[in-house]
Amino acid sequence: MWIAVLLLFLTVLGAGLLTRLLPTARTTWIKPLLAFSGAYLFTLTITHLLPEALLLVPNDEMHRIGYYVLGGFFGQLLLEVFSQGVEHGHIHHNTAHDGQVPFLLLFSLVIHSFLEGSILVKQPEATPSNENFYAILGGVALHHIPAAFALMAALLLRLHSFKRALPYLVLFALAAPIGIVVSNYVVLEELMTGGLYAALLGLVAGNFLHVSTTILFETSPEHRLNWPKLGATLAGLLLALAIDV
Repeated sequence: MWIAVLLLFLTVLGAGLLTRLLPTARTTWIKPLLAFSGAYLFTLTITHLLPEALLLVPNDEMHRIGYYVLGGFFGQLLLEVFSQGVEHGHIHHNTAHDGQVPFLLLFSLVIHSFLEGSILVKQPEATPSNENFYAILGGVALHHIPAAFALMAALLLRLHSFKRALPYLVLFALAAPIGIVVSNYVVLEELMTGGLYAALLGLVAGNFLHVSTTILFETSPEHRLNWPKLGATLAGLLLALAIDV
């Protein structure tokens, strides 16, 4: 469990620190990575998250999962009004807010990341959540790499100081680990009874569906064949499918 906490924290921190080594104006390397992570997340959601959520509720209540998925999908749509698509590796710079910390952007990213971490529940007995734990962990970590790079780039464009931007990157890096800790050590008993974990899985599945489909559509906005992006997409799909083999 603590390996997962450390991995997610270091992934975000390391990706944000890449802005010291790579020019933020040249982000062509992000698009294949986004395509890979988008395909991986989408496939993982369809083959793991949704089936597990359905397994955790009685047959006569399965329709409720659909409502949670819709809530997660449209909730993420609302969050992106404030995050400006940083989850997708977008880097925006509004000169009207030069020198100001984008608190709304940070808040939406922290909520997004906290929810992703909160579904990483590992129990002593054999359960579907245990079987999917590392698959989902890998997907969240991959997804956070371009998001952390884009966030740090946006902070640097606004604050013009790495030292001023770093604490906000650390805040984002802590969000998913805190979600893991809260789910596993604070509310685990409540979460695993009464269908709450199924509801949370449905919510995050909707979140993942929005993020992953947006990524996949945005990586080919001209609808032209791009071999690197196509290869990255297929690689993400096959890796997620291989988990079931």
